[in-house]
Amino acid sequence: MSRTDSATKKLSLARVGKTHGIKGWLRLNSYTEPADNVLQYQEFLVQQDGQWQTLYLDQSRWQADKLVVHFQGYDSPEAARELTGLDLQVEAGQLPALAEGEYYWHQLQGLTVLNLDQENLGSVKTMMATGANDVLVVSPTGQSLDTRERLIPWLLGAVVRDVDLTDRTLIVDWPADYLA
Repeated sequence: MSRTDSATKKLSLARVGKTHGIKGWLRLNSYTEPADNVLQYQEFLVQQDGQWQTLYLDQSRWQADKLVVHFQGYDSPEAARELTGLDLQVEAGQLPALAEGEYYWHQLQGLTVLNLDQENLGSVKTMMATGANDVLVVSPTGQSLDTRERLIPWLLGAVVRDVDLTDRTLIVDWPADYLA
């Protein structure tokens, strides 16, 4: 994924799973929450053999608890099997705008995490959904004060005090020695 321009950055919304049936349908492993939010998009970018191509989603349905989809031009299991394992991507600029104070996870990845004492705790590697609240996975960097990975709850106002996407920093109320 390119990290240079947020408008052209490609984001993976789902991964194509195994074939389903005899007419080219495929299981889809959605990364969106809720899972069927991926269906808001009809065109996806996929990289196959080093080349980018566009896939057009023309049908979808829930089969028991699995999301199954069909792409235009892939009408047999043999043809559809070529797509298995590919990530379905869109450009970040295609995502809906969020309200003030809301963020997509991809916007938080790579932010430098500082505590209230301005100690560098590392950078956001990823986010985890835990049920109660999301959690920041903060990995050490060459500039961080130690080599510990930290799990910091995403609680805006209580733990997460400020997010500055321009300066690429995230301020947390989290002591460096917490759970040390």
